[in-house]
Amino acid sequence: MQRFNTAREAALSLRPDDPVYCFHPSVLKADARQFMEMFPGRTAYAVKTNGEELVLRALAEAGIEVFDVASPAEFKAVRNVAPNAEMLYMHPIKAQSDIRLALETYGIRVTVVDHEDEINKINKIVRALDIDPGAMTVFVRIQTKGHAAYELSKKFGAGAAHAVELLQRLHRTGYKVGICFHVGSQIEDPETYERALASADWVRNRAAVPLVGLDVGGGFPAEYGHDPNRKTPDLPSLGQIMSRLRGDIDEWGFSDLPLVAEPGRVIVARAFSLIVRVLLRKGKRLYINDGIWASLSDSWTGKITLPARFIPDPAIRQRNGDENKIVPFKVCGATCDSVDILSRPFWLPETVDTGDWIEIGHIGAYSLSLRTRFNGFYPDTFVEVTTPFDEGDTPQGFASLETMAD
Repeated sequence: MQRFNTAREAALSLRPDDPVYCFHPSVLKADARQFMEMFPGRTAYAVKTNGEELVLRALAEAGIEVFDVASPAEFKAVRNVAPNAEMLYMHPIKAQSDIRLALETYGIRVTVVDHEDEINKINKIVRALDIDPGAMTVFVRIQTKGHAAYELSKKFGAGAAHAVELLQRLHRTGYKVGICFHVGSQIEDPETYERALASADWVRNRAAVPLVGLDVGGGFPAEYGHDPNRKTPDLPSLGQIMSRLRGDIDEWGFSDLPLVAEPGRVIVARAFSLIVRVLLRKGKRLYINDGIWASLSDSWTGKITLPARFIPDPAIRQRNGDENKIVPFKVCGATCDSVDILSRPFWLPETVDTGDWIEIGHIGAYSLSLRTRFNGFYPDTFVEVTTPFDEGDTPQGFASLETMAD
């Protein structure tokens, strides 16, 4: 993997027509270590967020020893780079063959359910493999309500009364049991965890069975940019959330339980930026070589505003407009699908033109996991960049101008 000091250096050296992922390993390791220092329990990285080998390897080097996995492909990816790491199989709905693979081949002994049929699946495999249920820890996932960019309880989680029944059944069968929840991705309200803990306390008191752990899931927000024409979102910082969470855990009497968190976005978001090229400027529209079917699905949904930086092509000698005037451009993706248009504008210098590049920051979460091969476009070029996207004197925000001079 080639190494550059900045994305601008990479763009001008490679002059790429295909998108280029800029990996910032020092940022990834620092953000992982920061989370581990702040959270009062074990940190299980959510592999779904970004399961690239270079990411998992860097996280293992940073000290991550537990991984939240959801599929055989993720089992294999973790085992390949971290043979001694523990894996938590925390997908509530699983194929029976995948459960067997997890228990028999990968030695996984921690999983989750939110329905009695999932218990039946686990029971069949445990009996077939002659595993002592007491060697297994099964979490029961409860529904939660809160404010997050991406709500997850619409799909997963047992209602409180149902969760009580599941815990009691698992305990009677001999499993070690715990409670878990997931408040959603990119939470917007620090009280969200408090409400989830209140629900967990209600379930714990009525189930009246010994618990071996509490898994608070993910949801910890990453910092992105903002549209200058919209109100700046008042999102809590990670430090504020952690401070509030620790207090709520003590208040609701869970501090004596082993705790687990499943962060993803907050750890890996800043670890990548993306260099894209302007294939065509058509008025106030920019057609770029990436889009919603590749790295920019977060920007398409409108839930996330990604920061962007202009990298002008020095080969363009004449430009129209004022280079100091920042204006909004509608951004269209590379595919022939007319839906492939981002919901948020890119604010860039008025002089941007066909052939220029744009560095899009904080692209590490989900952008690589969700990219497709639609229309034959599949970004898969990586370089290492030593300077973090948001480091230095360059203005930060949704759009910033990187000058030609170094």
